[in-house]
Amino acid sequence: MGRAAAMGGLALELGLGALAEAARTRLWGQEQPRGSGPSPLLSEATAERLVAALSRARGAALKLGQFLSMADSSVLTPQLQQILARLRQSAEPMPGWQSRAVLEEELGPGWREQLQEFQDFPVAAASLGQVHWGRLRDGTEVAIKIQYPGIDRSIGSDIENLQSLLSLSPGLPKGLFAAHSLRSLGLQLQLECDYGREARSARRFRSLLGPDPFFRVPRVLSQLSSRRVLCTEWGRGEPLERCRGIPQERRDQLCSELLRLFLQELFSFRFMQTDPNWANFLYEPGTHTVTLLDFGACQEFEQEFTDLYIEVIKAAAERDEEKILRKSQELKFLTGFESQALQSLHVQAVLLLGEPFWGSQPFDFGAQGTARALRALLPPMLRGRLGPPPEPSYALHRKLGGLFLACAHLGGRVRCRDIFQRVYEEYWRTRNTESTPKTQGNTPKTEPESGATK
Repeated sequence: MGRAAAMGGLALELGLGALAEAARTRLWGQEQPRGSGPSPLLSEATAERLVAALSRARGAALKLGQFLSMADSSVLTPQLQQILARLRQSAEPMPGWQSRAVLEEELGPGWREQLQEFQDFPVAAASLGQVHWGRLRDGTEVAIKIQYPGIDRSIGSDIENLQSLLSLSPGLPKGLFAAHSLRSLGLQLQLECDYGREARSARRFRSLLGPDPFFRVPRVLSQLSSRRVLCTEWGRGEPLERCRGIPQERRDQLCSELLRLFLQELFSFRFMQTDPNWANFLYEPGTHTVTLLDFGACQEFEQEFTDLYIEVIKAAAERDEEKILRKSQELKFLTGFESQALQSLHVQAVLLLGEPFWGSQPFDFGAQGTARALRALLPPMLRGRLGPPPEPSYALHRKLGGLFLACAHLGGRVRCRDIFQRVYEEYWRTRNTESTPKTQGNTPKTEPESGATK
């Protein structure tokens, strides 16, 4: 009841803030022409209120705010981007007594004896938990993630409250299928609350990437981990959003590697970390490597889905409109009963998303206007859509959108077609040589759940 009241109060506060901003601009003659700037709802004043309220709320509400914070410059001004970026690491932290109580409940009263040092104040506080720095007795630096008490029980009610707020929004297009999107988000967050599952996913990723020269996955330390506490080696580096100042050549390679990893996760591993938060990628300039964090949002993809999805990308790369339409229907993005106009809009949208793969020349993410062009197509598409997209696409497209925005933020120039072509050829070479189809993806042997590092 308290969270419902807080969310309703937030909606009312933001609504009143938007009215106040609109009134101020009219009274002082500062109103901008329609469509020339951000909505009054996203003024700097209301953005500050949004950040403060969502940081207190945490959970599903904060997660949605984090997605909003990654919108590009055609939606948010640089000032708003800077304000909302705090949502990615600035939830209101637990007091020290509460975090210590969770540690004792999960790990037992002797947990502190395993550490040489432990920093009481968190280095980061996110939607479901906060991270503390520590040092083992052998000198190994560690990150200890502690879940907020009761956050797992709040997700269902948060999703219901968000659905209620959306149902009150006038003119919300039926084709948005907001309830399906929120339900998918809720299921993902419930899975993220199980840190035991996240530990297994991290070990699996560490094994899958193996000796990869660019990406690293910190080791999980099982003696300080449980369902609500996760301890890993400390990851060093800067989040992607702080990497705009590195040389262009390195930014190009960084973006190329991020695209390579995305395609590898989907089509080679069929196992993807789907959280698009840029803070999950730490770039270390000295070694020119990236440390991957936070494996709570990992998802499996069935072979039947990837067989079709890779052909949609191939069709977009070759601008084969008939094949795009056919494969989209097989994937259930379309029912087959849509109007000719809607089918045409869908094909245009897929072609826009496939634009990076059109030619062998580097694609300049910093100069492209894909997001703006897609935004123009969305209203008529949402009005005419007959069914929700396939379930696997929700998390997949959140990750894809985060990847494209990260590459745009970094101004990367990437030979996307070459990278995809190598993945495409390897995908079908592997599929054609398999003696029996696999339905659970490539599951390598994982390393032992050892405690301290060697």
